Amino acid sequence: MFRAIRPLLNIKHIPKMTTNNIPAIQEKLYNPNLSAAEIHVMRDKGTERPFTSPFLEHETKPGFVGKYTCKNCDSLLYESSTMFDSGCGWPSFHTSAKGNLYPDVANGAEIKGKSGKIGLKDNNIIQYVDNSLGMQRIEVCCLNCDSHLGHIFKGEGWEKVLGKGKNDRYCINGISLNFAEEK
Repeated sequence: MFRAIRPLLNIKHIPKMTTNNIPAIQEKLYNPNLSAAEIHVMRDKGTERPFTSPFLEHETKPGFVGKYTCKNCDSLLYESSTMFDSGCGWPSFHTSAKGNLYPDVANGAEIKGKSGKIGLKDNNIIQYVDNSLGMQRIEVCCLNCDSHLGHIFKGEGWEKVLGKGKNDRYCINGISLNFAEEK
């Protein structure tokens, strides 16, 4: 049933599991300080308007060094060294930050998110198949709180620009992120 995730995510091997032995994230976390716009994106899976994120200037101007965390629960999601200017109108990253949430679950393994859906672990992110809007995409959410972050697009040719092994584009709603500058 969940084997359909494998070709979409371009993963050669997914360990055989049944829904009975897939690790599950147990508790939903909601930050009471989120604005209506943040709730629309993070809980209702909305999208911020393109070219409105203040983090877009981080892609093109030097000097923004730090970490991007989930605005809902503050889990580490991305590092500034993985951000790049894709021109798409939303902050773009080529790799998720190394995370230590659920260390007993390997990256690429199936895990049940707080929504009850099955996804794949990607450091502190969970990837879900998203069939909304008449197309198939990969949704990315925070592994800790299941807040919607955006989507990941694979095989767009970024490897030629970014270097070997960096062919993914995490297209992220900036409104779902906090930035902690390193000093």
